Amino acid sequence: MTEAWIRNKPGMASVKDMPLLQDGPPPGGFAPVRYARRIPTKGPSAVAIFLAAFGTFSWGMYQVGKGNKIRRQVVIISSYVNETRCDNDDKGFEGSAGVRAIKEEKYAARRAILPMLQAEEDERFVKEWKKYLEEEARIMKDVPGWKVGESVYHSGRWMPPATGELRPEVW
Repeated sequence: MTEAWIRNKPGMASVKDMPLLQDGPPPGGFAPVRYARRIPTKGPSAVAIFLAAFGTFSWGMYQVGKGNKIRRQVVIISSYVNETRCDNDDKGFEGSAGVRAIKEEKYAARRAILPMLQAEEDERFVKEWKKYLEEEARIMKDVPGWKVGESVYHSGRWMPPATGELRPEVW
């Protein structure tokens, strides 16, 4: 009875007499379904990355070339100065000798300043070592038999402290 009332066909004899009601697509069809994987393009393209890398490399090589040019000029100037000082019978420019002279001058300057730098570091080390021993004495005051400043390793060899051991700014 309910079916008859819903479909407005009273007195149907069989289910086969019922009219077909079937959903169908709208006129013109459904919109296409996106099933493909579509990743959005984010960031620069491969060509842009290549051009940026090429430009960076080119700029770096230009800087290297500028540095080489300056270094060559320094070698020429130092060679000229050495020739005029020594008056070595106009042997001409010897590139490797000039480069060696500049490097040797640089190393000599480093060797000259090294004792002063070492003295400053030693002074800093002694100050920090005193602070370290005071702190050790304060912390270990209740431990019987503890000797402040004595090594816990009884190897008989003196080893310098590890780098940064007495650098509180690194702790």
